[in-house]
Amino acid sequence: MEIGPSTTLHTGFEEAVRRTRAALAEQGFGVLTEIDMRATLEAKLGEKMEDYLILGACNPPLAHRAVGVDRRIGLLLPCNVVVRRDRDSDTAVLVEAMNPEVMVQVTEEKALEPVAEEATAKLRAALESLNSAEN
Repeated sequence: MEIGPSTTLHTGFEEAVRRTRAALAEQGFGVLTEIDMRATLEAKLGEKMEDYLILGACNPPLAHRAVGVDRRIGLLLPCNVVVRRDRDSDTAVLVEAMNPEVMVQVTEEKALEPVAEEATAKLRAALESLNSAEN
């Protein structure tokens, strides 16, 4: 199983974050949490790393359906989307999304399959729109 779909953008980091937020919003996702890994690791450990931002994305109707099937599903929510500078390229920013089908595998709850499929389709559409915006 794929851990999650991804795409590569050739733009600045802040622009990639802005475009990712907009693409998620177009698919009904809001960003509930934001973790700046670069800043956190530097502040807490004195370690340097490339720009690395974790966005906790949530589509409320899908989250409601998932929680309705299994209340424990909150342990796997929100859907994380990572925007990170490629360590091997000065011009590339990677955008990676969690594969919601992991929820089905972890819980073995078949009733979550339609929710995971819809969430996967929406996250893939968001990533694909990032690609089409670059062309």
